[in-house]
Formats: sequence, C-alpha cells, structure tokens
Amino acid sequence: MKPYNQLSKEELLAAKTDLEAKFKEIQAKNLHLDMSRGKPAAAQLNLSNGMMDVLTSHSDLVGEEGVDCRNYGVLDGIVEAKRLLADMSEVTIDKVIIYGNSSLNVMFDTVSRCMTHGVCGSTPWGKLDKVKFLCPVPGYDRHFGITEYFGIEMINVPMLPTGPDMDMVEKLVSEDEAIKGIWCVPKYSNPQGISYSDDTVRRFARLKPAAKDFRIFWDNAYSIHHLYDNDQDVILELLEECEKAGNPDLVYKFISTSKVSFPGSGVAAVATSPNNLADFKKHMKFQTIGHDKLNQLRHVHFFKDMEGMHAHMRKHAEILRPKFEAVLQVLDRELSGLEIGSWIAPKGGYFISFEALNGCAKAIVAKAAEAGLIMTGAGATYPYGKDPQDSNIRIAPSYPTPEELAVAAEIFVTSVKLVSIDTLLAR
Repeated sequence: MKPYNQLSKEELLAAKTDLEAKFKEIQAKNLHLDMSRGKPAAAQLNLSNGMMDVLTSHSDLVGEEGVDCRNYGVLDGIVEAKRLLADMSEVTIDKVIIYGNSSLNVMFDTVSRCMTHGVCGSTPWGKLDKVKFLCPVPGYDRHFGITEYFGIEMINVPMLPTGPDMDMVEKLVSEDEAIKGIWCVPKYSNPQGISYSDDTVRRFARLKPAAKDFRIFWDNAYSIHHLYDNDQDVILELLEECEKAGNPDLVYKFISTSKVSFPGSGVAAVATSPNNLADFKKHMKFQTIGHDKLNQLRHVHFFKDMEGMHAHMRKHAEILRPKFEAVLQVLDRELSGLEIGSWIAPKGGYFISFEALNGCAKAIVAKAAEAGLIMTGAGATYPYGKDPQDSNIRIAPSYPTPEELAVAAEIFVTSVKLVSIDTLLAR
C-alpha cells in the first residue's frame, strides 16, 4: 500500500471505514490487556523460584568472612555479594556498596542526600537558588519522577542512535553551574533500546562541568538483559574511562537484580570512586546498620557467579525474545511503508519505542484503551509527562502472554492507522 500521506481524501475515508469495522469487532470481544509497564511475566519469575530453596533452617548462614548473616552489621554488604554485583557492574570489588532490593530506591536516596547534605562536602542542593538535571529523551519516567519530586528543573536532551546528544550535554554542563546531574540508561535504554557508543561513553568521562558537584547518574538497569546470544551490545565501562580522563568522581553507577531474580526482592548496588564511596558511607551509617544479608547470601548461593547469572538470563531471553519478535512482526507487516510511524528493533532491555506522527501519541493510546488495551501513558517518557511532539509511545511486551500480545499488537496498529488517518484528513 502507498504511504498514507500520498492517498487521496476518498482513499483515506475508504481505509477508515474498513478499519472502523475491524475496530468494532475487536471491541466486541471485551478484552482487558495490559502492556503498560515492563514487568516480568510469571514464567520469568518462575525461573528464580529455586532461590526459595537455597537457604533453609539447616543452612550455614555464616558468610565467607565469618559474618553471621542473621545478625546486625556489615554496612556495605557481605564480600561474596559485593563480588557478584561488582562482576555484574564490570568493576572491581573495592568500588561497590551493596544496598537493599531496589536501585530506584538507591537513586531516590542519593538525590535526597544531595539535596540535604550536598556532594562530598559541597553546598546542599536544597540551599541553592536553582538546581537542574539533564534528561535524555525519550527516557525513563521514574527517573524524571524523582527529580520532579525534589523540585529540580529538568532539561530535555535528545537521544541519538549513539546515545544522548553529547554536543548539547558538553555545552550545557560546561556553561551552567546549576546543572548538577544527568540521568542515563546506557545499555538498551528505556524506552528505545539504544546502547551508548564508545565515543559517547568517552565524552561522558571527559566532561568538564562548571559544577564541581555534578554527577552522572548511570543506571545500568539492563546490563545483562540481552535478547540474543550472538548479537549483543557491549558498552565501555564508564568508571574506568573516568579514571583515565582524570575524572574519577564523576559517576554514580547503579545496578540491581530486580529483573534478574525477583523484582522487589532483588539486590541493588552502587559502583563509584573511593571518594564517593566514603561520602555514601558517611551518611549510610545513620540510616542503617546493614541491609538484608540473608537475601544477599541467597542470591550468591543461587547464581554462584557471573556465568550462572548469564545462564539464567539466557532463560529470560528465551521467554522474552518471541514476545518482542511477535510485536515487531506485526509492526513490520501492518505499518511498514505507510509513513505513519517508526520504531527501533532492540537487541535487549524491556521496551520497544514507537514514534507516531506528531500530535498523535495521546490519541493512539486513548484509542487502544477503547478496545481494552492499556499502555504507558503518552508523554510518560518525557519530563513532567510532556512530550513536545506528542509522538512517543512506549510498548512493553514482557508481561502479556504470547497469545495476548498478538491481539494487543493488532489493537495497537489498528489504533495507529485510525488516528493517523484522522490527523491526515484534518490537515
């Protein structure tokens, strides 16, 4: 079929009539489908059920350094958990602090601490007239939620195929002392699935911020979340690049096992420089006597090492890959050549990012809801929930069953076509 923008008014109206009939057939099924968040499906959670059995009342609950994991103590995590999460973070064990179950919680806590107590002795952000953050867009809504919660002004930075627009990043951070940080999902980014190029990572490491307390919030959420064994993205390790560039304190690197083991019951960690680690611990000692060491031990016994973790993630991929491919096949079959949308086929992560015609995203999401498909709210991938082009839609294929996904994808493409036709007719 020809691109929609090359069809006559009569041809568009005829196509609309056919699509509306199809849409009514779908509505008559009274479906209730949820593709709103990147939640692991039950089949993925089942992969980690064995973790419930690795510790029992008869287990040796003393760590390899003689720590009784049932008791208080060990502020920064047991050594065997630090080793596992350091390997996952591609850093040495001396650069890691183990936290509780959620990296999002650690990121919130880190921003909160910067607001109340500053960064390594700097003026607390909360005492400054203005605090700003750079936000690569489209991006992760919960990152933007944290900075909005604390009243931090957010500045959109466009994402390119190589990562954030580094010309813009370099210019802004070098000129404005009020810019204190940037959110990054460097591997299989949320929602586009983009991995930062080597040049992008090196340019991050070489930043020359006007603010001495500027930090890169490097959320390595999908570091081992590949969809394919033989076609995987690899990114440079930023801490090492920062050390080479003479900027060792520039980055906070966050990671967790939330989408590896159990979301809500994983293990989170921060990797950063000795100066930053000392600053974290100075405040942590008032906050906790130590996080859940039994859960740390449980993860180590279950995964054993990184090879065990990689083997586990291959099982995740076997469940996720057909789901992603099913959605992409429908997009390709139904929308290719129509010039009413574009998308990226990711090699990992949890999302497919769809770019509709400008001004159409909210209407498409609302239309899909009329047929029983709930999607992430349009605008969620931008600060303040405001997509200036109203074009980006985040598709989350992980939670529905393959059968549900096939129906959900049909609802989505039908909604895209109907809204696009109305938009073109209005023009």
